[in-house]
Amino acid sequence: MIKYWGKKDQQLKLPYTNSLSLTLDRFYTDTKATIIDSDQDVVYLNNKLLDASQNKRILNYLTTVRKFYSFNDHFQIDSVNHVPTSAGFASSASGFSALAAAISETKQLNLSRRELSILARNGSGSASRSIYGGFVEWQAGHDNESSFAVPIDETPEIDLSLLSVVINKHSKKISSTVGMENSVKTSPFYPNWVTLVTSEIKEIKQAIAQKDLQKIGEISEHNAMSMHALTLSADPSFTYFAPETIRIIQLIQELRQKGIFAYATIDAGPNVKIICTKESLALVQEYIEQQLSDVTCVVANIGPGIQYV
Repeated sequence: MIKYWGKKDQQLKLPYTNSLSLTLDRFYTDTKATIIDSDQDVVYLNNKLLDASQNKRILNYLTTVRKFYSFNDHFQIDSVNHVPTSAGFASSASGFSALAAAISETKQLNLSRRELSILARNGSGSASRSIYGGFVEWQAGHDNESSFAVPIDETPEIDLSLLSVVINKHSKKISSTVGMENSVKTSPFYPNWVTLVTSEIKEIKQAIAQKDLQKIGEISEHNAMSMHALTLSADPSFTYFAPETIRIIQLIQELRQKGIFAYATIDAGPNVKIICTKESLALVQEYIEQQLSDVTCVVANIGPGIQYV
């Protein structure tokens, strides 16, 4: 809801700013880590064996975990994403938080949730937040031990649902990592982004405490549009938006003009998440599906963090 966009330390994945997310029930990852008698890790994603070129990021992460906790075991990782991978639906957030928890459980590391958040962050920055449910803030910190997420309200009694409009499930052409780096280095507005996020984090936390739905929607939408302005103002300019993305933003504005509660938030991808209330949800979904016949709408509610099964 307040975006993470830009790293000040690439290796440790330390962000320039704090960020704030809402954990959802429908977008999650099931992961199992099994110790194997081998000197190499084996990774299955969505029941498909990944080769070395496909799972380089995961293999590097497993090497990092071994160094952190001084063990030599290798793993078979079985991971199933219930979310489109690399399509702007935070698949790396759910994926690496689940992976961190699976390794911790298998190796009986007995990590606190703060330690688990740090471990997950070393795989994917946004994964640090997915350890917790509800509203979660990632504190930027200055080193490995001070950069972690903290829960704001894990079970908020608040009337919010998300309608995710899936335009494209395919992996994006420009990864979040590359997009962030380009934005930080070349957008003339990046220093303003850091100032904006600092202000909007405070505002949205106050709105959450006061259950001010309209303010939560307004801040979330403004922050998302500001993040994407960084990609448009980078050199060379790029965007994650598709034509349908723009059309959905226009439809959301039309809905608000009709007095229907709807606000957009968009991560690094073309797909749009619409912040709704229980009252507005069906109306918003019907309106979007009437105007755009080839999109898929998925309803998600506030969800829990890591769960062990």
